This record gives sequence, C-alpha cells and structure tokens, in this order.
Amino acid sequence: MSVITCSPGDELYSLFGHTALRVIDSASHSDIVYNWGTFSFNEPNFYLKFLRGNLLYYVSAYSFTDFLEEYTVEHRSVYEQELNADSTVKRKIMDAVDHNMEGPNRFYKYDFLLDNCTTRVKNIVFENAAGATIDQKIVPAQTTARDLIHYYLERGGKPWTELGIDILLGTPVDRPVSNDEAMFMPEFFMKGLANAKKSNEPVVSDATLVLQGEPQQHPSWKWLPLMVLTIASLCIFLISVMKQNGAAATLRIFDALLLYITGLIGILITFMWFATDHTVCQDNFNLAWALPTNLVAAFFLTKRPPWLKTYFLVAAIIAALVLATWFWMPQQLNIALLPVVLLLLNRYVKLAQPGPKR
Repeated sequence: MSVITCSPGDELYSLFGHTALRVIDSASHSDIVYNWGTFSFNEPNFYLKFLRGNLLYYVSAYSFTDFLEEYTVEHRSVYEQELNADSTVKRKIMDAVDHNMEGPNRFYKYDFLLDNCTTRVKNIVFENAAGATIDQKIVPAQTTARDLIHYYLERGGKPWTELGIDILLGTPVDRPVSNDEAMFMPEFFMKGLANAKKSNEPVVSDATLVLQGEPQQHPSWKWLPLMVLTIASLCIFLISVMKQNGAAATLRIFDALLLYITGLIGILITFMWFATDHTVCQDNFNLAWALPTNLVAAFFLTKRPPWLKTYFLVAAIIAALVLATWFWMPQQLNIALLPVVLLLLNRYVKLAQPGPKR
C-alpha cells in the first residue's frame, strides 16, 4: 500500500500535481491505483457546474500500468511512499477505500482547499493510522494557502494566471496554514508523510522515484504583469496631461474601457463570491477597486448626468482608502494591481471635476 505523488504538469488543472493511492494485492495479483481526481467532461452543463463549484469529482480505480502511462506521455515524475503499516491498519484503509467506491459515495463536491484528490488520500491515511503525528513544520511559519499557490504558479511560469487567480481568491486563502492544512497540496502532503511518525516509527518508507519526468521549463519573469500594467497606466496618465489635438478623444476611449473592464471584473468577483460554492472566493477585497457599478457609470460617461460627478468622487475616496490600507488588509492583493488602482484614483478625481473631462 503506497501513496503516489505526481509532479505538476503544464495545464492549469495539473499545475499543482496529483496524489493517488496504490494497492498491490499479491493474492489476487492486482496492482490498482485509486484516484480521487476524476471528473467527466460529458457531465451535463459541465462548464456552468465547474464555474459554480458544483461539479462532482469521483474516485476511480484502474491498473497502475495505465495510471503510469498518462504521466509517461506528459513527462511528469511519479514518486511512491510505501506505508509502514500492519495488516490491521491496512485493512482499515482498504475498508475506507471500498466505502468510497460504493455507489453515491464515489462522488464528492470538489473544494480546492478542503476536499480534493490529495486531502481525500491524506484523510484516509491519517484517520486510519491512529496516533500518527508530524512533529515539525512542513512549511515556514506564517505561510498561507495563497503563498503555496504562488509557489506552484511561479515555478510553472504562470505570472498572468497568478494575477487572475489572485483577483478571484478572497481572504480564506490568506491566513497561516497548519501542517494539516498545508497538505492540501500533493508535494506538501508527501513532505508531511515523510515526517510523520507513529510510536516513534516512520509512517512511510523513503520516497522512491518510480518515473523520472522532465523538469518544468517555463522561464517567465514573475514581475511581468506589474511591468506591463505599470507601462499601460503610465501611458494613459501621460495622455491625460497632453494638450495635443486628439488626446481628449483618446482619453475618453480609455476611460470607458477602464470603467467597462473594472466593472466586468467586479461583477465576476461578486458572482464567484455570492453565486458559487467556491469558499475560497468569499470575502474578496478586490471588490473595493473593481467596482461592479463602474459598468453602469461607463454607459453614462458621454451624457454625464449630475449624479455621475458624485459617483466618481465616492469611487475616488474608495480607491484612496484601498491604496492607504494596501499592506494592512487581511487579504494579500497582487502587487501588479497597484498601478491600476493608482490610475483609477487619478481618473476618478479628474472625472469628478466639473466641466469637460481632462
């Protein structure tokens, strides 16, 4: 009986790695992998369910040879940690697996932090290996779930994906994690198992490399989004102070785009917070700069009704508060958004002024 840990892949769904349970039965000559990371693309309303957090994942069982073939094709490494357990513990684990394989028990609603393919294996192992403990921290003190997510995304060369995920994730991922909580990620579950002991004996044997994959080759500058958004914001600011013909017309287009884009982002954040089951998207302070009402303001930008001046004044105050409390918020905002919020403050102030826009 072994815990299988697979290195990250190139696709977003595989970027954080994978965990499975391997059971070799010498009596029946079987070598089966139990995988809790299975879902069906043929599920009715697949994308809507995925977006709303209602997509059901399920446990599947197939031969280790077939399991390994997928990772061979994708050039991903596979590690194995054999459980140092007696027959009683192994029987309890197998009973738990069999229970998971029965009818509706096979299905579960995926939760990125609390209930995923890794936590399912982790819970089965630790709940049935009673008394197993981890005496040392497997992540540095004050590490948050967001830090662990950044670790994988930066290593995988996904700075823009990191920015997008940071915009959608709220405060639930910003509190320090315990050992148990850190093990929602495959690599840190493997590390936790390596440090786990029961009656002063290791819970697992040393990790064995079953399949040697290729190291991720995704060179990408982590500060690229910050650089691009800073340059874009500076360009808009420079246009706003130009006196040449056409600058004002160009600025009106940029103002409208800025309001439309931030308004749409705000609507998406609101939807993910209140209309989905994604607990990690709740209590999202990005809503303070991505105001959904900006979408409405954009429609009235040409007509400029009297109330619009007051709206932009209030929006400017909110943006100023976001900037003043940036490093003291209970949520870590992506630093690449800083020039965007500065630009929003500048444009709100200008748009709140009477007379022609400047």
